[in-house]
Amino acid sequence: MISLGIDPGTATTGYGVVKSENNSFSCLDYGVITTDKTLPPSRRLFSLSREILSLIKEYSPSVVGIESLYFFKNLKTVIPVSQAKGVIMVMVEGENIPLYEFTPLEVKMSITGYGRADKNQIQEMTRIILNLKEKPHPDDAADGLAIAICGLNKITSPF
Repeated sequence: MISLGIDPGTATTGYGVVKSENNSFSCLDYGVITTDKTLPPSRRLFSLSREILSLIKEYSPSVVGIESLYFFKNLKTVIPVSQAKGVIMVMVEGENIPLYEFTPLEVKMSITGYGRADKNQIQEMTRIILNLKEKPHPDDAADGLAIAICGLNKITSPF
């Protein structure tokens, strides 16, 4: 089973692709999708949609996880990120893939068992769970991997 995890953003969207097989997880891919800040918002969202669709076509995920927007200090950021999240959700729905939203707290609990874990702790546990040589970077991509793990936990857990 394959999960695509997404940490949405307009300038940078992190993603991770994780495979579950024989009760273990392995990393297939991770990285970031960036859009050109000089382009109009509609062009940036279109570019993001194409990149998400490309990942879906390449990996055929059984599930997609996306981080919920829960709190923003900068109101100028919340609208573009919400637009990016909406575009991603539409692309996933168009491919008829189950989509789950996870709050940062849910991700932290799922990965570390501790709701106040910091980014370093999440990255280290993600590294251990996926048997990676180094902690995944950049932060957005590491978050994408953690969200992908949450997606797999969601569909394989009896609860």
